[in-house]
Amino acid sequence: MAIEPNAQEAVEYALMEAGALGTETRDPLDGLMTIVGYFDVVPNRESVRAEMLDAIRIYNLPSSSVRDMTIDEVANRDWLEEWKRNWQPVYVARFIIAPPWSEITPRPDQVVIRIEPGMAFGTGTHETTRLCLQAIEKYFVGDSFLDVGTGTGILAIAAAKMNVASSIAACDTDEDAITIARENAIANGVAEKIDFRIGPVDETWASADLVCANLTADVILPMLGTLLGLTCGKLVLSGILETQLESVMDQLRSLGVGEVEVNQDGEWVACIV
Repeated sequence: MAIEPNAQEAVEYALMEAGALGTETRDPLDGLMTIVGYFDVVPNRESVRAEMLDAIRIYNLPSSSVRDMTIDEVANRDWLEEWKRNWQPVYVARFIIAPPWSEITPRPDQVVIRIEPGMAFGTGTHETTRLCLQAIEKYFVGDSFLDVGTGTGILAIAAAKMNVASSIAACDTDEDAITIARENAIANGVAEKIDFRIGPVDETWASADLVCANLTADVILPMLGTLLGLTCGKLVLSGILETQLESVMDQLRSLGVGEVEVNQDGEWVACIV
């Protein structure tokens, strides 16, 4: 499948949702990246296309991000083992995001987070997740943390591993995501430190010293007032494209927010207020 590089995580997610055993990313050629999904049986083209369109919509990407899709039959191999062997840990600030099978030797100051790739959004490879992890390392010095739209639970797990005495809550409107997040928290030995909840946040939630909302701009904007009200210290807004930054800034200004720190990774930005 030939795609634009900014669609990598969306396409990988779509292929896994369509039933792929694993994916492989090949070096870009002429500005386009190739993502290969491996299936045990030949997938239905329209089913794969439907998952692809849904993922592109969630990531707020143009349909032109995916240029070509082909389906071929190849000789049987243990694709899952090959995919596992090629998956490399992701290093973000002091965090190392690694799959369960990866053998790594961290430095004493590094924090290892084990996440099963392909389970849900948030494996550490996407710019929006990296921006949030960098903000957590820099700003999580208080006692409470709230992860809005937790996905795999990676941000809540990172906070739990940084601060033993902290109070951490995480929510997602996707019940399956919460199930996966809990499993990941158990695998990382921090399940008892995180209060996972299904559903959106509202004014009845307890406030937190650091709030992270790694969502999309269209989801963030309607709930921005609520997020600000739940923040005692810093609020991190991620999942925002550079082209959407001004609309988020306008909304923040209308809510009385003056100074905003803007960090960028590729075409994605995070606002910290």
